[in-house]
Amino acid sequence: MTGDTVLGGPTHGTWEPLPATRWEDAYLSGNGHHGVLVFGDPKDDRVIVTHHTLVRPNGAEHARPPHLAAELPALQDRLLAGDLTAAEEFTDGRPLQWVQPFHPAFQLRLRRPAGEAGSDYHRSVDFTTGEVTARCDDWRSCVFVSRADDVIVQHVMAPDLTLDLAQDHQLPGAPTGLGVGHGTLLTPDGAVLTLRVRYPDSDRAYTGVTLAVVTGGTTRLTSPGVRIAGATDVLLLTRVRRHTGELDVVAETSALRELLADRQPYDTLLDRHLALHRTAYTRVALDLRAGKADEADNADERALPGTELLKRTRSPALLERLFAAGRYHLLSASGLLPPRLTGLWTGDWDTAWSGAFTNDANLNLQTASAASAALPEVTDALASLIHRQLDDWRENARAVFGARGVVAPAHTDGESGLSYHFSREYPLHLWTAGADWLLKPLVDHDETRGERDPRTAAALAEVALFYEDFLTRADPDGHLVVVPSYSPENRPANASWGAIDAAMDLSAARHALRTAADYHPGPDADRWRALADRLPPHRVNSQGALAEWARPGLDDSYDHRHLSHLYGVWPLDEITPYDTPDLAAAAHRALRLRGAENDSAHGHLHHALVAARLRDGERVAHALGQVLDGDFFHASLMSAHYPNRDVYNADAAHTLPGVLIEALVQSTPDRLVLLPALPAAYPHGRLTGVRTRFGAEVDLSWAPHSATALIRPSRTHRVELRTSSGTEPLHLVAGEDRVLTLGAR
Repeated sequence: MTGDTVLGGPTHGTWEPLPATRWEDAYLSGNGHHGVLVFGDPKDDRVIVTHHTLVRPNGAEHARPPHLAAELPALQDRLLAGDLTAAEEFTDGRPLQWVQPFHPAFQLRLRRPAGEAGSDYHRSVDFTTGEVTARCDDWRSCVFVSRADDVIVQHVMAPDLTLDLAQDHQLPGAPTGLGVGHGTLLTPDGAVLTLRVRYPDSDRAYTGVTLAVVTGGTTRLTSPGVRIAGATDVLLLTRVRRHTGELDVVAETSALRELLADRQPYDTLLDRHLALHRTAYTRVALDLRAGKADEADNADERALPGTELLKRTRSPALLERLFAAGRYHLLSASGLLPPRLTGLWTGDWDTAWSGAFTNDANLNLQTASAASAALPEVTDALASLIHRQLDDWRENARAVFGARGVVAPAHTDGESGLSYHFSREYPLHLWTAGADWLLKPLVDHDETRGERDPRTAAALAEVALFYEDFLTRADPDGHLVVVPSYSPENRPANASWGAIDAAMDLSAARHALRTAADYHPGPDADRWRALADRLPPHRVNSQGALAEWARPGLDDSYDHRHLSHLYGVWPLDEITPYDTPDLAAAAHRALRLRGAENDSAHGHLHHALVAARLRDGERVAHALGQVLDGDFFHASLMSAHYPNRDVYNADAAHTLPGVLIEALVQSTPDRLVLLPALPAAYPHGRLTGVRTRFGAEVDLSWAPHSATALIRPSRTHRVELRTSSGTEPLHLVAGEDRVLTLGAR
């Protein structure tokens, strides 16, 4: 197969013996700005083009947060007095407003004359290069999205190549009333195709420009594109721009043509891209076959098409490929912005949940491995989203809570960071923990590299300022009270959604205040730490479980997809089996009691991440099994939100690498935990290139009765080493590799 780059054993790509017929099965490439979904049909190839900025105006572009600050004291009084439904009236009466929905731009269609069906068909995607390749007889097509030049590149080759080329906007779910204009210009070496689409009742539009460079043959105008006849190959360069008013198509075309100065071939464009993409992708690799005696059988499984391998739900080769695909797709979706609910891809204008960034779980789960899996590109994309929206976060704090500082929204389309998406059942405007959760990967990144980003420091200070103004109420014991408080997206069994002292809010406030203090030593730090120390402790309920609401009298609702109350376990280090064993036991009890509700993929893998932190490999394996057995993955190895490939969604695909890393290697700034939650089904393996939060890289190999870790520190530091054999200090010296041999597990 092509796309079969090998790094220490596993295949770093996937393939199929047939073209895709559904856009969900189309192979993916992207650079964090542009994305493509490639069908690979030699007779009627389709390449759907997407861009992170493409969101359809739906009224939300004018939406503002509700101005409720004047009513906040009265709401707090009612909640503290025991009115368990008071928060339902904390609204300005607006209906639920969804954020602007993400949508595809158009599809490039390359139709060849009808003829006999070809033979020897093969399509593949190479994760190390980002290339999607399809071939049939003597026809071949290669597509990638350049990280270096921000352009979609497609190269089509065949003897006597004849095809009709067009930009086709007619994709499923496209709204009526789109203003569509096509333009085609013949050039000495091919043609320029443009497609301008204006949204209904809006001054906003987007334009796609495709430069076609044709070798040999003839090119003539057809409607709405061109016919190329008798050529040997066609090179297509495509970009999309969202804009208001008119786009300077001449300038865009000139910019594309500059990429072909001196007639630079496809390979030259690819080489520039690989310097960025391959370098990032190859930093970390997982091999679950190392040392096994039946290596010949393993190789056979690794060579299977993706759809066949997906049927072998307990195969280590499947988990290897999904780990590799998850890192590939996560990297490919991250650039201008981090991944959406659908990553960077969709073939339908009617995208579930608007294809938004959902900040109360999904985005955070998808970016779980950014630091440990050595993808600072993902962290940078998340930081880009955050820093562009801080003004909006400030408005949320002022409008809803009358406070300084910042409050993050639960949903964003990537343009607006304002809190306007809420309803009675989902009072997301009450949620105050979002800024801490979104900033946590940036803090992890700073710890990993050993240098603090001043932008992260400034944002943390604003979160602390918010809590200074918001945490003004106290209980009779002198503890500060988080009121109102919301635990996404659950409610107490005996109360309404807006309540008091949700465990997540308590953990987030403590973490944000203490982390801001760490970044800002001095009088502010003393004040923020004192505020954090006054927050109430977590509550253990009558069933021995960590309560989702620390406020006595609020009963737990266990059958829910979110595990917001276990935020202190993951992603924070507030509750651990080592430092807080009693709370960890209560958290473990809460995890065991939690139901799966609607079998959403993010619920299962969130469960697995928490279980890994609690050293429960059996529960990690069970959660993974729910996803692997549930038919969550398309032939593209992109995932679905529900079982049986229902609702295209990137949560499972992007989160799975983070789950596996957490099961194998965990770190804090002062601790290294090796093999905390290895599922028994994977007794052999090797994980290389993992980054730790104390500034070292770790390569880990394991077998049934032993394990070896190679640690490459970049900083001199003393950490605590935790293994199944116990605890010991580990002294690391910058630049001096350490090899650890671990005994029986």
